[in-house]
Amino acid sequence: MAVINLNVNGKKQSVDVDPKTPVLWVLREHLNLVGTKYGCGIAQCGACTIHLDGVAVRSCQLPVSVIGERAITTIEGLSENGDHPVQQAWLEHDVPQCGYCQAGQIMSATALLKQNPAPSDEQIETAMNGNICRCGTYVRIKAAIKTAATAKS
Repeated sequence: MAVINLNVNGKKQSVDVDPKTPVLWVLREHLNLVGTKYGCGIAQCGACTIHLDGVAVRSCQLPVSVIGERAITTIEGLSENGDHPVQQAWLEHDVPQCGYCQAGQIMSATALLKQNPAPSDEQIETAMNGNICRCGTYVRIKAAIKTAATAKS
């Protein structure tokens, strides 16, 4: 066990964990930030997507010991009221069905729009590839991303 200092959603946090513990489990079990979901456990489905210094990364295979001073943003840190343009577009397009993958989808979409504020269909598809939605709402996800791209944040 080791005390690890983290910057999560703009707050300094300390956890006493095995340094090999994946960030996903630190967030969920030690910091009670349960919006980030466990999906496949092998960084392939995207349910566990968070931002690390603004870049979308999978947290289920990322050891907490490699984070250092980098800023972690979870779905809870995206906005206090769910009023981020991507979250609003998700509602407008009625994207969620079961909802399980949505935090990861939203985090990937947000990172895309930060990097590329006006992505093409192909760029959206490339960026979102690897975020699996078992309900198949991909058409609505793409529409929501396009709507969020035109929104003022």
